[in-house]
Amino acid sequence: MQKLTNKEEEIMHVLWKLEKAFVKDVLAEIKDDKPHYNTLSTIIRNLEEKGYVSYNAYGKTHQYYPIISKEAYKKRFMNTAIENYFNNSYKNVVSFFAKEEKISVDELKEIIALIENKS
Repeated sequence: MQKLTNKEEEIMHVLWKLEKAFVKDVLAEIKDDKPHYNTLSTIIRNLEEKGYVSYNAYGKTHQYYPIISKEAYKKRFMNTAIENYFNNSYKNVVSFFAKEEKISVDELKEIIALIENKS
């Protein structure tokens, strides 16, 4: 799975949300920093070349849809981030969020309960 640019990732989030979309539909969903129609069309074709989307052709127009699920992408993205930034340690990930005060004691207790109940 090739790495996506920030704009490609933004477009994928739109496609995951819409499930199937023409370029004009994707463009309508982008709120900030809207690219030109032709630029967006090129980005979506790049996503196709990278193996993230496919399309159904209707005459000269294409309806695009994701072929990589959001869950599969999230798993790959998280695994890569944990490997590159946290020495492949989930303990380091949780410690980071605790130090940054991004996770509460109650949330940590929920995580512990999930782990204990999985066994």
